[in-house]
Amino acid sequence: MKIAVIIPTYNERENIEGIIKEVLSHNIAGLEVVVVDDNSPDGTGKIVDQYKESEKKIHAIHRLGKLGLGTAYLEGFKYVLDKDAEIIFEMDADFSHDPKILPAFLEAIKNNDLVIGSRFIKGGKNDIGYVRQLVSRLGSLYARVVLRLPIKDLTGGFNCFKREVLESIDFDDVHSSNYAFQIEMKYRTYKKNFRIKEIPIVFTLRQKGKTKFYYKMILESLWLVIKLRF
Repeated sequence: MKIAVIIPTYNERENIEGIIKEVLSHNIAGLEVVVVDDNSPDGTGKIVDQYKESEKKIHAIHRLGKLGLGTAYLEGFKYVLDKDAEIIFEMDADFSHDPKILPAFLEAIKNNDLVIGSRFIKGGKNDIGYVRQLVSRLGSLYARVVLRLPIKDLTGGFNCFKREVLESIDFDDVHSSNYAFQIEMKYRTYKKNFRIKEIPIVFTLRQKGKTKFYYKMILESLWLVIKLRF
């Protein structure tokens, strides 16, 4: 495993097979997909297990329940680092992150340590409802100001790390989840003086299934930023 795309899931049976096929369709050498499923009641995990029987590039991690996005990614990170992955992606299962951008990430990561899919730089777009657009933009701006970071999109979840970045972070010291997790990982990466680059992406609303966005995530993120800063 050279390149790992980690996809956390909870009730994504309508999307999971399609997103995996789309990711693998680019025929990127050394790329494999790791699905971290939180015991989805809709059977997402079973679909992944059936699919991986005929496709060796698919891996599945099954968890006991809905334990949070942050812990899902951390478990995925540990798994792929043990498998010697050199480049690690974070990606949603619902097609809000376009797999067609994967080659652009891989080109940018050659001279950087973290590449962020950014909605808030030139060429990027947050193609969702007005309220969520405002929440995302203000959340990133707030975190950027308080943490004194040059990164414009701090809450986005389409990111690409080199293994050296993840190896430098003590996962036991990361306690946030959801939007807060994305802020914390970028903050810790920046504080360790790794090279960071933002590339433009278009983020869209899911077409199938229910959103996992809840406004209580905002409160968690606001509190985390204060804790990280002070």
